[in-house]
Amino acid sequence: MSEITEKIKEELLNRCRTYQEKTGYDFWEEHIQYVVKNAVELAKEQGADIEIVELGALLHDISMPSEYGSRDEHHIYGAKIAEELLNKLDYPKEKIELVKKCVLNHRASTNLKRETVEEQCIADADAIAHFDCIPSLFSLAFKEKQMSIPEGTKYVKGKLERDYDRLSAKSKELLKNRYETIIEILFTK
Repeated sequence: MSEITEKIKEELLNRCRTYQEKTGYDFWEEHIQYVVKNAVELAKEQGADIEIVELGALLHDISMPSEYGSRDEHHIYGAKIAEELLNKLDYPKEKIELVKKCVLNHRASTNLKRETVEEQCIADADAIAHFDCIPSLFSLAFKEKQMSIPEGTKYVKGKLERDYDRLSAKSKELLKNRYETIIEILFTK
């Protein structure tokens, strides 16, 4: 991890701690750490700029523990926060733009075009992270969205199916057996 990524991680962890103290949910432990791990692995496999990918992974959901903007537009607000933080650290402008694009285009549900391998690494890593911490999806369904067990189960299954369907071909192949096993074990009656 470079000095810049260490500083961004420290800022993110502070925001996650504050949010957890307030709500009981830890974005770092339940999601972001998995995105970072998966993104760096994908970046290495695909020859992407590891620093850009790592920063994009750290910042992809930063608006949520920052409680800035709506969940539905967290990618837009996250790109703004990323730009502010990276500017304060005198990160090069051209690299800030690359990180912002990773944050802006990470959401599978937006159908935004990913133009770089770094953007695709973040989008895939975000989706794969949902398979790393499935209990947090159930928590979202039952605790935050107040769904019944059948509704929440349908919601989580649908989320995992959509995440898998929107992966790049390379990532889909890597996750195929795991995806099929999870669906079979959790959702087959």
